[in-house]
Order: sequence, then structure tokens, then C-alpha cells
Amino acid sequence: MTEVTTKRRRSPTTAILRVLDVVDRAGNKLPHPFWLFVILSGLIVAVSWLLATLGVSVVSPADHKVVEVKSIVSDAGVQMVLGDLITNFVNFPPLGLIVVVMLGVAIADGTGLLPALMRAALTRVPAKMVTFAVALTSMFSHVAGDAAFVVMIPLGMIAFRAVGRSPIIGAVVSYVAVGGASSVSPVIEGSDAIFAGLTTSAAHTIDPSYSVTPVSNWYFSAASCLLLAVVITLVTEAVVARRVAAMNAAEPELTDVDELPDMSLSADERKGVRRAIAAAALYVAAVVLAMLPAGSPLRGDGGSIVESPLLDNVAVVLMVFFMVIGIVYGLTVRTITAAQDIPDLMARGLRELVPVLVLFFAVSQFLGYFKWTNLGQVIAISGARVLDSLGAQPVVIFVGAVLLISLLNLFLTSGSAMWSLVAPVLVPMLMLLSIRPETTQALFRIADAPTNSLSPMSPYFVIALGFIRRYRPSAGIGTLMSLVLPLAVVNLVVWLAMFLAWYALGIPLGPGVPVR
Repeated sequence: MTEVTTKRRRSPTTAILRVLDVVDRAGNKLPHPFWLFVILSGLIVAVSWLLATLGVSVVSPADHKVVEVKSIVSDAGVQMVLGDLITNFVNFPPLGLIVVVMLGVAIADGTGLLPALMRAALTRVPAKMVTFAVALTSMFSHVAGDAAFVVMIPLGMIAFRAVGRSPIIGAVVSYVAVGGASSVSPVIEGSDAIFAGLTTSAAHTIDPSYSVTPVSNWYFSAASCLLLAVVITLVTEAVVARRVAAMNAAEPELTDVDELPDMSLSADERKGVRRAIAAAALYVAAVVLAMLPAGSPLRGDGGSIVESPLLDNVAVVLMVFFMVIGIVYGLTVRTITAAQDIPDLMARGLRELVPVLVLFFAVSQFLGYFKWTNLGQVIAISGARVLDSLGAQPVVIFVGAVLLISLLNLFLTSGSAMWSLVAPVLVPMLMLLSIRPETTQALFRIADAPTNSLSPMSPYFVIALGFIRRYRPSAGIGTLMSLVLPLAVVNLVVWLAMFLAWYALGIPLGPGVPVR
């Protein structure tokens, strides 16, 4: 009887571990995203030949012209593959945007400003506010890219330990806020440029003149960060903290471990942060003053601010912003001592982009083939007609798209790679149903983020688990999964509900960007 009862008690954990094992094995069988897009490009070659041979075509509802599938296995196709290889890569929309933004971010990060700002945000945080403060600071940290995981997880542990709470909770909160909300930030950052470029490229299937800017989802992203910080706080206190307390009651966590790195700011660092904030305020004030005159070159036609050179080229504005505050901080703390240090920091930051650039090469060829063969238009038009004939309401489409992408995201955890795969079909398809590309992009942000923290395929899952194991050596995949699962599920549900309310109320997603 006791043996049977024990088995029954263990069955939920066993079931979770079995599911994770399946995800783990299936994910490990997937190729690197670079090879995934190479394989998909080869698939396009085969599918385009087959559909072109069958004479597959559709009529565009935009101009009523016949759109036929073109085969890459043809003289014109071979010439396209050879002739457009360099053009596809060089003209890939996110390429220039992310490189330009990262030139500035590299200085702000390389001088130590971004890590210092994260540490400063959590000094002397009251015990009652520590969960919210760690969650919100983690979302600001997205501007540092993947380095946010390495900085914020130990920093969250320190913040919780400083107020007498379990550092394991701090690790979970930081990990979920960085990875599970990775597609939004209160400030414009690199992923905004990548998403905007990919969305623009996908929208060109229907409207070659359409342009999506990095600030197109800014209002929605900023509001999402506040909401998710609140949700993470409530779920952590109601569920995660109790779960950790129960774990500690059964098996107390270690307390005699090596100290985590000291994250306190030195006097020079505090001075540097203050000067950087002052420089940021002066820079923003200068930009605003430059836009005030009706005839300002930063304004668009008719004095427009929304459709203006400033917002169209916001990547340049961001680059200069990060350069200015990074240089001011670097000069103060003496991480910049000579003019040569600045280009050196830029070069060091761009080296970190090399894996992304390699992926972009494969993705750009995939998208180039997809566009040239007209497969994107054929699939989008056909899909839109099916949804229209079924009378599918936007809410149903939104929920279905979020659930599908969230499931796929367990296996392909790179946000840019996932959007590269999904956008060429989803954006034009929903455009034909009168749903704006910016709205579809906001929908993707919701679907892409929460399940990031659930997937063992993410390298940062292992990093978070490694930190937790310092205090609980017996912790495994199931341990971290059990702590993250309630946060991921509630984040996804509440965030999607927020989006649906946002859409129903018609609130703009960004400057001059209506949600519908």
C-alpha cells in the first residue's frame, strides 16, 4: 500500500520529466539554425519546381494579377541564386539596423555602463519591493543582449539574499524576466531593429513601399514590461516562493557556498552613472529642441513628427545615444583613456555579432528564394482566403497563432530565427485580412517570449540551472521547470489578454502606429 501511494505521489513529477525528456531529445535532433535555414532553402528549391510544374497560381486581391510559382530549377532560377546571393545578404533589412545600433551599445557595454546601471537599480531595494525591482530591472537589461542573463541572474540572487530571502527565487525571477520577456523592453534595443527589418521584408510581399520602424511597438512594449513585472511579482509570491519554501523544508538549501561576485558600485562607478544619466538627459533634450521648429529637417512632410526622418532613422539616434552615455561613463571610470579605445570597444562589440551575421546570411538567402519564387504570396493569399471563408475572427486568429508559435518556440529558441521563419507567411497573410504588420509583430512578441524560459534547448536554461545548483546540488531540469512553469503560463495568458484588450480598444502600438 505504501509503495503504491509513493508511486502515485511521484507520478506528476515523473510525467513532467518524461515530457521534458521528449522535448530534450527532439530539440537535440534539430540542426543549428544556420543549417535549418540552409535545409529550408533546399526545400524551397524542390517545392518551387513541383508547384511550378503543376502550374499553381493565385489571383492577387490587391491588383487582381495572376501570381504564379516560379521554379528555381530553371535558367532564371539559377541566375537568381548566383546573381542575388550577395544582394540578398547586403540588403537584408535587419543587417544594417542591428550593426548600427550595436556600434553604440558596444561602447556603453564595453565601458561597464550597462552592468553598472543594472547593479545601481537594485542597491538598497526594500524587501517588499525586491521581486518587482529585480523583474523590472531585468527587462531594462535586455538592451545588453544575451549578456543580460550572465549579469542579471547572479544579481537577482544577491538582491534576494541581501533581504534575507532565498537566492534561488532571485535566480528564477531574473531568468524568467530576461528570457521569458525577452522580446520587450522599456527602451528601444537591438531586437527591435531586427524584428522591424524582418517585418518590413515580409510586408513587401504585399506592399513594396511598407516600412516598419524599431519604435513601431514601443508603447505596447513599455506597457507590457510593467504588466509582466507585476504578474511575475504576484505569481512569484503566491506560487514560486511557496514552492521554494516547501523544497527547503524537505531539503534545506546550502548556505556555506562561495560568495557570489560583489555587485556593489565603487565611488567612481556611482559618479560615472550619475554623469551618464545627465548626458542622456541632455542628449534627449537636444533632440527634442531640434525637432521643435516647424521647418526642422528632423520633421517629415507638413511638419509631421510620426512620419519623419527622425523615426525612420531611429537606429542612428540610438547609436549616438549609447555612444554618448558610454563615452561619458568610460571617461569617468577610466575604462576609456585614449581615443583609440572607442573604436576598439566598437570592434569588440561587433565580434559578438558574428554568430548573428552568419545566421543572417542563411536567413537572407532563404527569404530571397521565398520571395523570388512567389511562394510567400501564394501561401499568404491561399491562407487568407481559407480563413476568410471560415469567417475566422481576429481574436481566433490571434490565439491560434500565439499557441502555435509558443509550441514551436520550445524547439527553436532564437527569436530572430523564429520570426525569420514565421514572418514571411504570417505577416502578408494577415495583411490580406486587414491586420497591420506592426500588429502581427506585437502578437509574435507575446508568442515568442514566455516559453523561452521553459525550453531546455535554451543555453540560458543551463546557466540558470547551474546557478541554482550552487544552493541546491540536487536540482535538475524538472526542478527549474517546476519553478518556471507557473510564471510562463500565467505570463502568456495575461499578456495575450492584455493584447486582445489593447486591440479591442484601438490603442496605438507605437508613435503613429494604430493597432488596426
